[in-house]
Amino acid sequence: MIRRISSGGPFEARIGYCRAVVANGFVHVAGTTGEGPDVLSQCRSALEKIGKALDEAGAGFEDAVRVHYYLPDAAEFEACWPLLAETFGANPPAATMLECGLITPAYRIEIELTAVLPQ
Repeated sequence: MIRRISSGGPFEARIGYCRAVVANGFVHVAGTTGEGPDVLSQCRSALEKIGKALDEAGAGFEDAVRVHYYLPDAAEFEACWPLLAETFGANPPAATMLECGLITPAYRIEIELTAVLPQ
């Protein structure tokens, strides 16, 4: 069984995707950007959106097994480290950070996450 979770964001319908897909015991959360003037506020906002999708799926950040961070400027990533360490706590996922272009220059970070559903 596959269940799709929508956040109702404008890009979902325009581009043709949903915030998360629950399938085969996993929660696959799409690349998520946030609002704010800088990388830290955007990271916090993106994590809030991801947290809502995980909650709707029946999971939480403690269930995350894989996360990808995409930033147009790798030098900005360090500002997010304390927030990420706090978010994942004693249950950090495997992680990768990539420096790349995002859909618009205003975005400073995009986060993609996979979690397992708790048993």
